[in-house]
Amino acid sequence: MTYFITGGTGFIGRNLIERLARRPGTIHCLVRAESVGKLAAIGRRYGLQEDRLIPVIGDLTLPNLGVDAATIEGLAGQVDHLFHLAAVYDITADPERQRIANVDGTRRMLDLAEAIQAGTVHHISSIAAAGTYRGTFTEDMLEEATGLSDPYYRTKHESEKLVRSDCTRPWRIYRPGIVLGDSRTGEMDKVDGPAYAFGLLKRLRHSLPGWFPLIGIEGRRPNLVPVDFVADALDHIAHTPDRDGQTFHLTDPNPQTAGRVLNTFAKAAGAPRFGIRIDPGVFDLVPNTVTLGLMALAPVRRIVQAITDSTGIPRQFFTYVSNPTTFDSTNTQAALEGTDIDVPAVYSYADKVWDYWARNLDPALFEDRSLAGAVADKRIMITGASSGIGRAAAQQIGAAGGTVLLVARSTENLEATKADVEAAGGTAFVHPCDLTDDDDVARLVEEVLSTHGGVDILVNNAGRSIRRGLAMSYDRLHDFQRTMQLNYFGALRLILGFLPGMRERQFGHIINVSSIGVQTNVPRFSAYVASKSALDAFSRCAGTEIIDDNCHVTTIYMPLVRTEMITPTKMYDAFPASTPETAGGLICRAIIDRPKRIATGLGNAAQVGQALAPKLMDAILNTGYHLFPDSRAARNGSSEVATDEDEASSEGLAFAHLLRGIHW
Repeated sequence: MTYFITGGTGFIGRNLIERLARRPGTIHCLVRAESVGKLAAIGRRYGLQEDRLIPVIGDLTLPNLGVDAATIEGLAGQVDHLFHLAAVYDITADPERQRIANVDGTRRMLDLAEAIQAGTVHHISSIAAAGTYRGTFTEDMLEEATGLSDPYYRTKHESEKLVRSDCTRPWRIYRPGIVLGDSRTGEMDKVDGPAYAFGLLKRLRHSLPGWFPLIGIEGRRPNLVPVDFVADALDHIAHTPDRDGQTFHLTDPNPQTAGRVLNTFAKAAGAPRFGIRIDPGVFDLVPNTVTLGLMALAPVRRIVQAITDSTGIPRQFFTYVSNPTTFDSTNTQAALEGTDIDVPAVYSYADKVWDYWARNLDPALFEDRSLAGAVADKRIMITGASSGIGRAAAQQIGAAGGTVLLVARSTENLEATKADVEAAGGTAFVHPCDLTDDDDVARLVEEVLSTHGGVDILVNNAGRSIRRGLAMSYDRLHDFQRTMQLNYFGALRLILGFLPGMRERQFGHIINVSSIGVQTNVPRFSAYVASKSALDAFSRCAGTEIIDDNCHVTTIYMPLVRTEMITPTKMYDAFPASTPETAGGLICRAIIDRPKRIATGLGNAAQVGQALAPKLMDAILNTGYHLFPDSRAARNGSSEVATDEDEASSEGLAFAHLLRGIHW
């Protein structure tokens, strides 16, 4: 038996070669000259000797696929089966590239098949050839296809039409569904189908607890199949007699909705599931002309682009999950009858596919996500750098080779931090400043602009916290004023001082160290939370103005951290709290990723709870209010260290451990 394969080094192609290797015969594989080594590696993987897997140098864009006359003469009358898999399977690819590969490449394949008098031509098409046909698309249908405006749908449809009308050799057509990884190993060669949403699932896993229910869209029933099923079915049907002139849907007879599929992968990823899913029929109520008109508007297109950019999910993905077509596979099921070839349920191999993606295809694996790369040639100003979180962050940035501008009131303590940074391999400059003093901040800004030329990354970490109930604050307006003076106005003065230079240079990053209290609205912290919330609100508004200048704002909703700030509250000694080093690591993560926000899953859940069930959240927070006493320092109106009188009860400690990281 002699085979000729185009696209043999692709995902389906190499899996088909694995099956054909089990049969006697020779496999000729069309490859570009630069892919000969790749084909040889496939042969070694499947135990094929060089005389059984033979490279044929060619190119889809050339007449007869670029196969030279001598090779054509040698293959004439010898090829029993020609498998045409070479095509562009990327739904995001350039339309012209898709046409050249999918349509023109098929036309040239037919010319080659005639030249070598191939026995049977096996054209691997796609369910995309049906377009967005509403209803059941049978295996003998093609002209009935509708909604072919998408270039991938259109080129797959046209290439299949060419085979049906122009092929002079016996032919068979196969339409695989959306091909996922191998159900045995999870192996994939590219992101496709639900894998486009894996990056979003990963973000959700890091942002919310796994038990937190989400609202999503149920979607239609995208037809998903693993590559091993496709290869097994191709191999079997190709060698079954009396099937010429037929089309086969290599599809799942019982596909699941997109919502169920995403939940299956969310479970595999350890991400929260979409507990409430909107029926897609709701969107059918909107006339298609209205939808098309809205999508033509420039603001709408920009919003859609922003969504795709932030999630990593291409626009075409939503076309797939909303496709109304179902696929009848009666002919295929009849051809596979008596075999053990069938489509496994997605849930049976979702964990393997997720694991393979996370280890091999996650785009984050190929990005420079090193702190060293993020801080190289950058001037990073850190306020509150004399101790705690600021000092820890400065040390970590120094270890990565960064240049740090250290700001705090104490020159002596800043010099100690500078020594730490330099010992770690970084460069540091000391800039003492009282951030509550307008004149001193103006001096600092002028000094830094004159000495360093500006700031690339500003970390507003300096802060003051006051834990005091309202009953003890009626005559203490100054508590609210002084927290606002440092936490809001101090940070704002620096932002206004350095932001013009950032915008002019078309690069800037402002990192505000906020608090989980802004998300949870905990009692006794009204002064502190109000000041942090003010900076948060300013940043949300300002951030929308400066993104065009490649300037970004990140807010870190920091959980409870064991620093000098919490020393006056003795009961915190028994509370679960992060270390300054861990908190400093969050600042470093913000520098690398430049996200809009960094928060704990519990903080995010509390914020959503405030929006959906505010009275329930009030009841929970009021319970905490009664469980935890005011510190002795707060009762005396002083900053003295508290005593054993301030220790929390056993019930309080249990409550604190249940809601880890929240300030009580």
